Amino acid sequence: MKINITLICLLALSATTTVAATKPAFSGNNYSGIYDCKGNDSHEGDYTGTVTLDLVPAQSFNKYGAYSFKLEVPEYGTYLGQAAADQQQMAMHFALVDPTTKDFGTGIATFKKNKTGKWTFSKYYYKPEFKGGNFGTETCVQR
Repeated sequence: MKINITLICLLALSATTTVAATKPAFSGNNYSGIYDCKGNDSHEGDYTGTVTLDLVPAQSFNKYGAYSFKLEVPEYGTYLGQAAADQQQMAMHFALVDPTTKDFGTGIATFKKNKTGKWTFSKYYYKPEFKGGNFGTETCVQR
């Protein structure tokens, strides 16, 4: 049986194009913005920081949102990463821009609106390698 590779490639390309062209629009909550945060780290103690979330529309659809993530903590530095949301839950991966510290981790956050209509989130995070393993919590309020 002789297989026509060109035909298979064209069919695969056609199927990919059709899926991309019919991707449902993003209909979830847009959590983009700047957030003021207070946290507690198991090694470093209490801290404050600023989180910036930006929706990535090309990678978001239906109730699922993709985000770029930036956390700035005075005296510690800037953590860059990405986040994925499913309704009010968001997973975040972040890393200090200086990789030699091994200060990176993964967090899970729950979003809700406060009395003034601003988004807030509470996050738990885990850092597997920073100072032998680490965890903490943050509470953040949108500006």
